[in-house]
Amino acid sequence: MKSVVIHAEGSVRVEERPLPSIQAADDVLVRVICSGLCGSDIPRIFAKGAHYYPITLGHEFSGYVEAYGTDVADLKVGDGVACVPLLPCFSCPECEQGYYSLCKHYQFVGSRSEGGNAEYIVVKRANLLRLPEAMTIEDGAFIEPITVGLHAFHLASGCEGKNVIIVGAGTIGLLAMQSALALGASSVSAIDINDEKLALASRLGATRVFNSRSLSADDIHNALSESRFEQLVLETAGTPQTVTLAIDIAGPRAQIALVGTLHHDLNLPAVTFGKILRKELTLLGSWMNYSAPWPGEEWEIAARLLADKKLQLAPLVTHSGDSESFAQAVQALNGSPMQGKIMLRFA
Repeated sequence: MKSVVIHAEGSVRVEERPLPSIQAADDVLVRVICSGLCGSDIPRIFAKGAHYYPITLGHEFSGYVEAYGTDVADLKVGDGVACVPLLPCFSCPECEQGYYSLCKHYQFVGSRSEGGNAEYIVVKRANLLRLPEAMTIEDGAFIEPITVGLHAFHLASGCEGKNVIIVGAGTIGLLAMQSALALGASSVSAIDINDEKLALASRLGATRVFNSRSLSADDIHNALSESRFEQLVLETAGTPQTVTLAIDIAGPRAQIALVGTLHHDLNLPAVTFGKILRKELTLLGSWMNYSAPWPGEEWEIAARLLADKKLQLAPLVTHSGDSESFAQAVQALNGSPMQGKIMLRFA
């Protein structure tokens, strides 16, 4: 079978690999149809960030069930499924509390084990979500990134009736923005430094957009004054500047969900820290995308939103192609962030 393989020197190659087979009673063999590149994969490819090499990445994939072990009773051949990449131990104190994202003894598809950037993959039954029949199989590859924002909403006790502000209009931010609109947010504003991303946010339904390169934090804060109460701010960009910005623009008693992962130290100015106290802000750390019962309501909501055609995905995709085309598009990044989703499609 064809597999997109990453080597330690940062090269992306299409190689022939043996077809995987069922080894355990809870294994499922999946024929992959679609797989997306995640931003977290970029350091695994270009910064020696993977757990081992060579490795096939890919934790955002969908496909069809081809075979399964004797303990799998709720799937049948031909069922559409999407990857639920975390495999917690289910037995540690964190797991017993339902805090699966915080498990210290986990495995992860496409990071600690082979991923879905291949024609076939074997995963545990717990690593699959069966898709509604009304959903297209390609859309299933977006469920995992959708649940990132939905997990933040889950930790914030929902977004319905709230004024949601998305800081960072990348793929995660734009999916969270659309989800918030579909789930009954009173308003959804988007902030970024890229006018093209902000224009896309507007087309996808944003109530207001702000360019934080041309506008100061005070400008944005003042512009949001009429919607300053019941705010839920999602920081999805993962930079020290955007974390500071999220605090600066937040209204009284706003919730701030920190979703983006920082790769540089955050040195918070005293005046910004003071705003956390003086505005009585609530900071929520949001890690991964799982809750109890496994894998969590986030996954059910994401599947429902897609089945009901509530989210526009095509505008988020900048490249879609076969394994050779996908490998070339990934290699061309050369360590830079994606400007839109890069998708792998198998016939």
